[in-house]
Amino acid sequence: MQSLKITPEQVKAFQEDGYLFIRSLFTGEEIRLIYETSTEDEAIRQHSYDLLDRQGNKTKLAMWYTPGDDVFGMLSRCSRMADTVEALLGGPVAHFHSKVMQKEPRVGGAWEWHQDYGYWYKNGFLFPDMLSVYVALTPATKENGCLQVIKGSHKMGRIGHGNSGEQVGADMERVEQCLAIREKIYCEMQPGDALFFHSNLLHTSAANHSEHPRWSIISAYNLLANVPYKENQPSCTQPLQKVPDEMILKTGKKGLDTEVNQMSQKKNTSKLQSN
Repeated sequence: MQSLKITPEQVKAFQEDGYLFIRSLFTGEEIRLIYETSTEDEAIRQHSYDLLDRQGNKTKLAMWYTPGDDVFGMLSRCSRMADTVEALLGGPVAHFHSKVMQKEPRVGGAWEWHQDYGYWYKNGFLFPDMLSVYVALTPATKENGCLQVIKGSHKMGRIGHGNSGEQVGADMERVEQCLAIREKIYCEMQPGDALFFHSNLLHTSAANHSEHPRWSIISAYNLLANVPYKENQPSCTQPLQKVPDEMILKTGKKGLDTEVNQMSQKKNTSKLQSN
């Protein structure tokens, strides 16, 4: 597909709403390749771990920091992604981390209401000049626990967070007050669709009680000038090394290199959760 150029109207919509959908950002062929690789990759299997919601349901994820020359790194570094992120954040960016989210049929757990900056703040990022990109590998529906966001909630700024099960959740009093005056959006998506969302946008997802998996890749980025004073992973302080869009298919089923990608362990990630 041709390289993507977002419009000033799309940038304005992101600034007003806190999120931007780009449908079919990735082709069916690209998504099939990435999904098959994610389900077959031994590194992802070995480094995936569970996080429990308040009801004890499990959501599985595998997370890494430095985007390499594998097919996952090509997704995070391709022009389609990187140029859009830079347009939305307003300058050169770094890659903070990426993860494969694995919400399995019938047992996949919920994610509590939260803001990503609610815990990235604790990594020493002084400003919320950060966003995440959710790329659907399988359909995301209300039935299998799609992402839900509160439109415009990023304008509240960072709110308090505390432990909720093995997750970190937002102050529910403020969440409920925000829900009373702002629209909740169910982010139903098809494979290849992408959702770009601000680090202060309130979001959640329900448990998967359906017969269908909900898999995704989420890549998080920070403005390169937003250098954290606590985070010890170097990827978030290095300029993102972009690659042409066609490198996704050219790379083929190349899985994660654990030495390059610095796979995360559960004990290090309570403040790095997602959706």
